[in-house]
Amino acid sequence: MKILGCSPRGAHMKRFHLILLLLIFGGAAFLALLLYPYISSSEDSTSLPITTWKVQWIPVGTPEDAPPDINGEWLSATVEHPFVTLPKGKVGAWIHLTVPPTSNLSKPGLYIELLYAMNVMIYENSKPVYQVDRSFDFERTLLQLPLDHTEIANDLYLRLTGKERAGIKSNVQLGELPEISQQAVRKELPDLLLGGGLAFLSLLMLLCSWYLNRAQRSIALALALFVMCSGILIMTYSAMPCYYYPELGHLFLFLFDTSIYIVFPALLYFVSHIFEGQYPWIKRVLRWLVVYYSISFCAMVGYKIIGTPLYSPYMFLTLWLGGPLIIGQLILISVLAFRNAMQNPNSLILSLGILMLALSGMTDILLLYTIDTSYIFNFWKFGIIILIASLVMILNRRIASDYARLLSYSKELELYNHQLQRTEKMQIISELAASIAHEVRNPLQVTRGFLQLLSGKSVAHDKSYFNLAIQELDRASGIITDFLTFAKPELDTLVELDLKHELAQIETMMTPLVLLNKGEMEVHVPEPQIILGNSSKFKQALINIIKNSIESLHEEGLITINARAEGGNAVIRIADNGEGMEAEQITKLGEPYFSTKTKGTGLGLMVTFRIIEVMEGTLEFHSEKGKGTEAIIRFPLISNPRTK
Repeated sequence: MKILGCSPRGAHMKRFHLILLLLIFGGAAFLALLLYPYISSSEDSTSLPITTWKVQWIPVGTPEDAPPDINGEWLSATVEHPFVTLPKGKVGAWIHLTVPPTSNLSKPGLYIELLYAMNVMIYENSKPVYQVDRSFDFERTLLQLPLDHTEIANDLYLRLTGKERAGIKSNVQLGELPEISQQAVRKELPDLLLGGGLAFLSLLMLLCSWYLNRAQRSIALALALFVMCSGILIMTYSAMPCYYYPELGHLFLFLFDTSIYIVFPALLYFVSHIFEGQYPWIKRVLRWLVVYYSISFCAMVGYKIIGTPLYSPYMFLTLWLGGPLIIGQLILISVLAFRNAMQNPNSLILSLGILMLALSGMTDILLLYTIDTSYIFNFWKFGIIILIASLVMILNRRIASDYARLLSYSKELELYNHQLQRTEKMQIISELAASIAHEVRNPLQVTRGFLQLLSGKSVAHDKSYFNLAIQELDRASGIITDFLTFAKPELDTLVELDLKHELAQIETMMTPLVLLNKGEMEVHVPEPQIILGNSSKFKQALINIIKNSIESLHEEGLITINARAEGGNAVIRIADNGEGMEAEQITKLGEPYFSTKTKGTGLGLMVTFRIIEVMEGTLEFHSEKGKGTEAIIRFPLISNPRTK
């Protein structure tokens, strides 16, 4: 029998394949990140783009109803040069758009994908046609404006005000209003579906976490919070909810800020448990971060209630201090993950997930500083998706590992209970055998003697009956002898036994019986091996096993006996190509009165187990139905320190 295991080379190849698979997945996802902005920004072929407009800044203190200075200074703006950042001393901007004739459109409309403003007022021919006033700090929005049918070009003036930015950052599309609305929804819907999907997934994770144990539940709750806050961040970062539901703008911003204060502590808590206490100082770092985010949350709530006086502390804690802390957390987690990446597959998966998040975040930051400060982050969403996928994978691996460990413990417990029951049975039988064997054996011998005496004086017809009775008495005496041997094996005198010599004697004794059953026996002992034991009992134990092998042989039967030294033990393997046994039968071997033979009592193998046990050895069987059986006996060599 060969025991197959996983070689070190196989383990390295398996880990290499895992790394390759994750790199391919991450590379494909990152390529999708790069192509996403170009795919999502493709223009509708039926719409007419307006690529240029005029910009005039609005100074501080200008009345809200003051018209633009038509003859004043106007800046020419395009998508490449949009002029959206407010200069010092300015509160907003006037945008002058020249709209082409709309008589060829059934339902004309204007669509601006990206517009920066908190308050928007639109004038057409000096008449207000659209107005939106926002009291929450979210300057990014979109615009869908229905237009009238005109035969000539028309002038629109947009009055945009904000705190830091005001202006148009994308092309202005003129087309059919229903198609424009579909275009707006099509571009913003993926973010809403993605965020909603993550939020729904987190709810399922929260429900499933109640079926986990206490240790697993805390990790699952941290991961569920991270997934939920990531989904809320993606949804509330989109401009569509605030555009269609401006009355809920304060709630959306509150959810966005709160999610930022929760998502990174939850991630760090999850990571600290993944490393299973390797870095105790992470818990101290986590406590300090919880204190910081709690103070930031209080500052955010105070700003929402009080207003402008707390704007500076709120921005300092959230933006100027929070940004570097977030970057520091990602760097810390990345370093710890890569440090343990090659030691733990979970760390490897976590490292790749964090790497993709870091790459996507750095891509956003580089585009922010290389393009302009009004750049909209897009790549971080995909980085979060990949990181969440890696975290879910890690959690599933942890649960699967704990489940496998539980199964292993249950099997060990079952084996322990089986051995305990077997030990109790053996103890009871030993006590019964020691107490009654002698008392039963004496009357049997007396009875046998009188039967022999009567047999000599009986007629020839009755002698067969006397002989049968004597044979049964001898059989009963043999069973009692086995009981006595089991109760107290005669190992009071221990001597050094040379396995090569002992097995040679056993071969001489058992070869005639093997040949009588049309079989062969081969004995291989390459080198002398010395153990401590009793020669007669040793022979009795091995002869019992060999006799069982002989009785299971068919034509061309073969019994092989090999003895080798392995790890300080002498290992004797007795294998045959006989009938074999099923797994259920193997588990019952050595129990009293269990035998695969018709007239067997099972006591012989029970005595064999007892003798080997007293000689500080072990006996185990491997068998397969129809292919034979192998008995493996291990005895400690006399050079073993445990030998008495």
